[in-house]
Amino acid sequence: MNEEIIFTKSENKIVIDADGCPVVREAARIAAEFSVRCVIVCDSAHYFDISNAETVVVSQGADAADFYIVNHITKGDVVVTQDYGLAAMCLAKKACVINQDGKIYSDENISGLLESRAVGKKIMRAGGRLKGPPKRNEQQNEKFIKTIRRIFENAEV
Repeated sequence: MNEEIIFTKSENKIVIDADGCPVVREAARIAAEFSVRCVIVCDSAHYFDISNAETVVVSQGADAADFYIVNHITKGDVVVTQDYGLAAMCLAKKACVINQDGKIYSDENISGLLESRAVGKKIMRAGGRLKGPPKRNEQQNEKFIKTIRRIFENAEV
């Protein structure tokens, strides 16, 4: 986590880019455990009914959830997303951004991730194929939970 970004329990929240996110329930459960406000953002093709979280449903469309998130986060909020573009925009707003595997995005690693995404899109447009991610496993969930707990445990009250 960037040193200048400080999550404060009394002021900040966790925001989950829920479209395609495999750890929505885990994130909401940990947020409730630490008494952190949790906001789940998804498009109208998804449905979440988690008692200890707010759900914001945006219209379906390219990047509708992303733009909602960027426009409603503040410095120090925690954002869960696997979207590198959204991660970059959230970092610009001084949020703490992590993916579903517990990887923390930073100003130091986001450029390389965006570049690799651009290269992948170029290969696909040229008719090439890329290998998809391996099947999700329990170790990925455990790493995510460990990372989110560490962020909340180190938070200012």
